[in-house]
Amino acid sequence: MRNMLPQNYQMGLTHYDEEKATPGYTLFSPTGLTKTHLINMKGQIVHEWDLPDIPGNYAYLLPNGNLLAATRTDAGPKGLPAKGGRLTELDWDGNTVWEHFDDLQNHDFRRKANGNTVYMLWDLYDEETSSRVKGGIPGTEHEDGGIYDTIIREVNPAGETVWQWRSADHPEFHEFPLHPMVTRQFICANTVFPCPNEDVIVNWRRNNTMVIIDYATGQIKWHLSDYAYGQQHDVQLLENGNILFFANGSNVEDAGPGGGSSVVEIDPKTKEEVWKYRGAPPRTFFSWFISGCQRLPSGNTLICEGVTGRFFEVTPDCEIVWEYISPFIVDDESKPYHGNNQVFRCYRYAGDSPEIGGRLPINQK
Repeated sequence: MRNMLPQNYQMGLTHYDEEKATPGYTLFSPTGLTKTHLINMKGQIVHEWDLPDIPGNYAYLLPNGNLLAATRTDAGPKGLPAKGGRLTELDWDGNTVWEHFDDLQNHDFRRKANGNTVYMLWDLYDEETSSRVKGGIPGTEHEDGGIYDTIIREVNPAGETVWQWRSADHPEFHEFPLHPMVTRQFICANTVFPCPNEDVIVNWRRNNTMVIIDYATGQIKWHLSDYAYGQQHDVQLLENGNILFFANGSNVEDAGPGGGSSVVEIDPKTKEEVWKYRGAPPRTFFSWFISGCQRLPSGNTLICEGVTGRFFEVTPDCEIVWEYISPFIVDDESKPYHGNNQVFRCYRYAGDSPEIGGRLPINQK
């Protein structure tokens, strides 16, 4: 089968400004394939992990150097995105050191500093709760008999639930309507981010809403709901107290035009933008779903334009100083995402970071 990318499309490392780029190693898991790759600044693979199955979106490195990944299981509701079900921690040599199974797990998951793991799982609303959900295309609920949304669950290393938040238990959440052009099958939370003070950031794509949940009370203490950002992903708290996220710029369920994507930093106190990256012209940077971003110690920002498998680093002045396009294409027609090279997120780790832990050269460029 011919892949869906244009003929002669340049892949691998396409640009590298050694003076301005932030040295380190970049980790990514091609969607639909079963390896996680770690590359150096020149785009060369320096380490790989074999995953138990295709990613239930992504993997990332823990401070101890182990890889935490979600991969697919066969069970669970059908027709819902970002299927996971198996959370696996692998050491540097690929040995499994921890696993947790939950067929309802999807999208995002994070290891907390206390060793617990937070993840999201599907939850089917009953008829009464589904009726409270505003917006969406009438009569398009899931075939299972309602609307699927989210439970945020925290488990300890033994797999025991120690904290849980269920959107169905919070009527105030349903004041944020679904976009009028999406179905009512699911609301689609795609990010869970534990904050240093234990509060939890959660983001939903299809009602364009991000919230901060008070860990102690379970109440929504802050929110931003704005269709203009186009079903954003990867919402995160920065060390400066601001919030960074990938604004997809999509105005329908699965595609644009939307005027291109952007990466946005806002002040949560004022909800005003303090920094933004956009393409020039805007259409040159556009991923209508998945995708992510990472603020690097240098002040630069690493961006994953997920649909195209493109990773690039920009300065605070929005100059591109490093770019790499994933050459890993799903060429098996029987597999999900065949013909594509998309990537959910990527992460950069400094050579002297605890995640690399002296296993690779520190001053690599």
